[in-house]
Amino acid sequence: MAFDERAAIDRFWEARRSREYFPADWRDRLGFDQAYRIQLGVVARRVAAGERQVGWKVAQTSEETRRQFGFPEPIFGCLMEEGLRRSGHAYARDELIRPGCEPEVCVRLAAPLSGEVDAAAARRAIDVLHPAFEIIEVRGDIAGQKALAIADNVAQKGIVLGDPVPFGDAPDLAAMECRVLVNGEETARGRGEAVLGDPANSIVWLSAKLAGFGLALRAGDLIMTGSITRMLPLSPGDRARAEFAGIGAVETNVAV
Repeated sequence: MAFDERAAIDRFWEARRSREYFPADWRDRLGFDQAYRIQLGVVARRVAAGERQVGWKVAQTSEETRRQFGFPEPIFGCLMEEGLRRSGHAYARDELIRPGCEPEVCVRLAAPLSGEVDAAAARRAIDVLHPAFEIIEVRGDIAGQKALAIADNVAQKGIVLGDPVPFGDAPDLAAMECRVLVNGEETARGRGEAVLGDPANSIVWLSAKLAGFGLALRAGDLIMTGSITRMLPLSPGDRARAEFAGIGAVETNVAV
């Protein structure tokens, strides 16, 4: 059966409004390209309804994670203004669906990028960095239904941002160490090189990937570059803190 993009977007839009994030009637029916077109179409509907897209996320940026979930390359999703939070934000106990947090470097671009660019061009475009947590929701079978996960905006719920640091003042991002504490105990540690060898490489990948959909990165875009450690699940009462050497820290918690 031919893929009817408009009908598919209609179905996923209505499903999302009824909190059905992985529509059962679309299991095993989508390719990744089709899934991205649904994701972007639903986001366009959200923007038309009054929301604002503020940037992008890149996920599956480590070889270990791609092996775990079976993705052949990184994947992207959209960041929406309604999901932005400042460090210290407390989520309500029942606000999130099977949540987790991932420590990431979030960059803000000062200049647009389009198509094939190299890492040097990506670095020149960066304005500031934020220590950040991505807040994800496991709203379906991500490993078993990869295309539906892409259509569902790659588990994105929101981002929690620490204070900005001018990019020129930042350390070598590949060598930068990050540790995560949950309820005061260290639970994960990693280095920036876990993200495609260097978080700047996420921007390179994203710029080229978006060009295939007729899109480009804009000045002012926020980009979550990918998790430096494994995802840490969050339960009611948990307090999470990520410390990034030379950049700062970010904190969030879930109410009891």
